[in-house]
Amino acid sequence: MSYAFFQCPERSCRFRFPAAVDSQPDGGHVCPHCGSIVVMAVGTETTATDRDASPDAEPFGDRVTAHLELLLDNIRSVGNVGSLFRTADGVGIRALHLGGITATPDHERFAKSALGAPLPWDHRLNGVDLAADLKRRGFSLWALEEARGAHDIFDVGRLPVGRPTVLVVGNEVMGIDPEILAICDRVVSIPMVGVKRSLNVVVAFGIAAYVLLHGRQEKTGG
Repeated sequence: MSYAFFQCPERSCRFRFPAAVDSQPDGGHVCPHCGSIVVMAVGTETTATDRDASPDAEPFGDRVTAHLELLLDNIRSVGNVGSLFRTADGVGIRALHLGGITATPDHERFAKSALGAPLPWDHRLNGVDLAADLKRRGFSLWALEEARGAHDIFDVGRLPVGRPTVLVVGNEVMGIDPEILAICDRVVSIPMVGVKRSLNVVVAFGIAAYVLLHGRQEKTGG
């Protein structure tokens, strides 16, 4: 499907917005603001897949050297889970582990927010058991949590190449299960300077994952 930016010709309005070129049977789009017939802006037509990849872009995946996976324990929002999958795919996460109430990709509302991001995943009813099993398999567990003794993610920087790591993200309200937190090897947090002391779980994960996989080298001890 082709998309373009349209603009209202009315001088008092000039509302500009993106829309599918063929979404109107007669080819005419109506301004959502004033109701006038709008015109397509020059040189802005694109297809839905144009933004997925550029032939001249540097292969982003070639820059991912550390092995990072993600544990989502009791994420209550299906939309958040889908967005986490999409972000994980973009940043270079190798696989996702889902615990408790976290929705799986076969949920009917998952595809809309994930936008087809394919990644290996597994699910366990008990997130504590899942975390313990990952440790037994040789993973280092890092919790993303605002907790006492947490390391500033920007001081930590990029993960070293070597032991595979799982980043743990917990429930939007309760945070990470205390029993999972107790077995984590490290706790990292994102510094907050405003009144609110937390970010949306997807935003927080995106920041942390990009720092851990694409930030500067670690300067503090582990």
